[in-house]
Amino acid sequence: MKTIETYRFDCSARAHWGTKAAKFLFFVFGLCTLVVGVSPSICRAQNANATQKPNIVFILADDLGYRELGCFGQEKIKTPNIDRLALQGMRFTQHYCGNAVCAPSRCVLMTGKHPGHAFVRDNRSTPPEGQWPIPDSEITLPELLKQAGYVTGAFGKWGLGGPESSGEPLTQGVDRFFGYNCQAHAHSYYPSYLWDNKHRITLQNSPAVSGHASFDSDADPRDPKSYDVFKGTDYAPDRINAQALQFISDNKDRPFFLYYPSVIPHVALHVPDEELAQYTKLGWNDPPFVKANGYGYTPHFTPRAAYAAMISRLDTYVGRILYRLEELGLTENTLVIFSSDNGTTHLGEEVDY
Repeated sequence: MKTIETYRFDCSARAHWGTKAAKFLFFVFGLCTLVVGVSPSICRAQNANATQKPNIVFILADDLGYRELGCFGQEKIKTPNIDRLALQGMRFTQHYCGNAVCAPSRCVLMTGKHPGHAFVRDNRSTPPEGQWPIPDSEITLPELLKQAGYVTGAFGKWGLGGPESSGEPLTQGVDRFFGYNCQAHAHSYYPSYLWDNKHRITLQNSPAVSGHASFDSDADPRDPKSYDVFKGTDYAPDRINAQALQFISDNKDRPFFLYYPSVIPHVALHVPDEELAQYTKLGWNDPPFVKANGYGYTPHFTPRAAYAAMISRLDTYVGRILYRLEELGLTENTLVIFSSDNGTTHLGEEVDY
């Protein structure tokens, strides 16, 4: 059992910390500043009622580039909900991620440590699934918020320790988890299963579509029908978003922390056809992406359209979260943060799109 000293923070950005919480000073002070800067109404409400705590929604995109959103200059990819969030809030133009790759960046975010002192230094995996786990002695953001009276939930890609390890979400302060424990497993958007707390639930993908699938030897990469084998039925991000919305509804009457580490737009290029259609009709005439051995990911016939469609799908999920907050009357007392774990997935020489 970890011992966490109590702490508090208020709208004047003054904080009182126990010794165990001292290492979290940088992150939580930054969070307090965001409360002041993004939503002054929250601070006014807190001054009127010191017992009221703001809900916190932290949405973390996966490998989303800085210029891939409309609010940062993107003109071809449609992101109206994220753009609205930026318009009504504050854009941080000098806001840096903790590391250049997935697991270390998430470790920095969850522990508040400088990457030079964080326990996870790379994307190393451990059997049977999951990344190198953070130890039980680490104090995470969900643990601190739980100690402060929040119910905590994580929905998406965890990547800080697999099932039954010291780093799995429920061991690190998360009350409710749904998604991928292992980030390599998250390369597939049509997997055979996801994790619901400590239970594996089966998805209706028969068979599952690997994130690193390859063509059969007799397939023709020039034929769009050859890519149909890489399409699934049960799109995991849809499932994850539905569970996150339910978490908001279930906890509307108490302070909650919703951590939403989306798998989008990390490759593989998996996106439902109905989302893809809005971009294929633009006639970008991509060369097909066929590299799928070694470091490569699953082929796609229209990779640029697929990548754009994935980002728009993420925008739809963000919109659903914002709408759920609005319909439950939670908007004025909820801090919503949108960020990315690092930049885009590939260097220019690694892909042909």
